[in-house]
Amino acid sequence: MENYYYSQLNSPIGSLNIAVSERGLMLLDFDGGHFPPRNRKFGDASWHESASKTQATVRQLSEYFAGRRKDFNLPLDLRGTSFQKRCWQALLEIPYGETRSYAEMARAIGHPQAFRAVGMANHDNPVAIIVPCHRVIASDGTLAGYGGGLPIKQRLLELEGARWGAHVKIRGQQPLCWRAG
Repeated sequence: MENYYYSQLNSPIGSLNIAVSERGLMLLDFDGGHFPPRNRKFGDASWHESASKTQATVRQLSEYFAGRRKDFNLPLDLRGTSFQKRCWQALLEIPYGETRSYAEMARAIGHPQAFRAVGMANHDNPVAIIVPCHRVIASDGTLAGYGGGLPIKQRLLELEGARWGAHVKIRGQQPLCWRAG
């Protein structure tokens, strides 16, 4: 049985769940109110609340939200299919403050027609923000698809100074303003 360690971080975008294994960060998601998470497959594990085991992740995320960190330096323990892992690795290649379309991501992993599958792999990304699926946008330049919701995706991109589309927009919504918490 594996041991997993978790904590929560109150961030400018809401409460975040953080979980690490002995190998690295395995979960960073938006608080769904349940911990340990019921909607993820982690096998037979023993969960322990531990601020000390998640301390490096909390520190680096706090620096990111304060605008002092552009790159994360944390060991990752990403669990998924080989296709998902290739997609997540490609996400790690997107520089801070830049965006890519789902179609560009599909080409980057060598499957130019797999943009929908790339979208599903992004949906299943277990480590939000650090594996930056928020940097992937629709081909028409609009924000589409994000587990934390499109307003949070927009806030993260604004924090990074990213530009997207001909107009800053979310399908059917007015732009939000980033306010430091």
